[in-house]
Amino acid sequence: MAEKITPYKNSTLGKKEQVEQMFDNISGNYDNLNRVISFGIDIKWRKKVLKIVSDTKPKRILDIATGTGDLAILLAQTNAEKIIGLDISSGMLEVGKKKIAAKNLSQTIDMVLGDSEKIPFEDNHFDAITVAFGVRNFENLEKGLSEILRVLRPNGVFVILETSVPEKTPYKQGYTFYTKNILPLIGKMFSKDDSAYGYLSESAAAFPHGEALNNILRKIGFISVVAMPQTLGVATIYSASKK
Repeated sequence: MAEKITPYKNSTLGKKEQVEQMFDNISGNYDNLNRVISFGIDIKWRKKVLKIVSDTKPKRILDIATGTGDLAILLAQTNAEKIIGLDISSGMLEVGKKKIAAKNLSQTIDMVLGDSEKIPFEDNHFDAITVAFGVRNFENLEKGLSEILRVLRPNGVFVILETSVPEKTPYKQGYTFYTKNILPLIGKMFSKDDSAYGYLSESAAAFPHGEALNNILRKIGFISVVAMPQTLGVATIYSASKK
C-alpha cells in the first residue's frame, strides 16, 4: 500500500510528519526542480486542470497539497471569489505566499496550514477542489478523500492531477528507468535532502492509478469519475463530482 512508503526509512515519525519534514527541507528548490524533472510538461497538465475547473464557474476553490501555490495561482484565472491553498508544510506555504504577493493575488488566495485528513472547513463549502501531485502523500488515502467529499458542495467538481505509470511498452520501461535512476540523481543536484526524490519516485510507482483510483473514488462516494491519461500515461487527470 502507498501508505507504507515513507521519505525517511529510519525515522520513527509517521508518514504525515515525514512528508511535512521532507517538503520543508526541499521547499526552496521545489519549483525549479519540478520544471526540470517533468521537462516543463507539468505546466501544460495544470492548464488542463484549470480548464476543467473554469468550466464550472466556481466561486470558492480549495487547492489541497498546494505546496508553493503553482496551481492556486493559475486557478485565479477562473475569477473565483476566494481560493484556499491548504498544505501541511509551512516551508512550502511561505514560498507560496511570496509568489502570491508578487502577483498581487493576496486578496484572492489564502495560504492555510492544515491537514488534508482534517480539512478546517464546514460541509459543502467549496464549488471546486483540486489536488496536484499530492494524493499519494496522504497518510490515509480514503480518509483524505472522504474529507474532500465532505467539504465539496453537491454538483461541485473534484480534480486530481497525479503521476501514473504508462501501460504500454516501451514507455513503461522507460518511465521505470527514469524514475528509479535518473530522477533521484537530479534531485540530489538540487537538494541536500537525498531521501526526498527517491521517495517521490517510489511513491509514484506504488500509488494506485487509472481504474484502480477510479474505483477508490467511487467507493468513497464520488460520482461521474473519469480518468484522463496525459503524455503517454506518465500523469493522469481525474475528475469527479458529488451528488
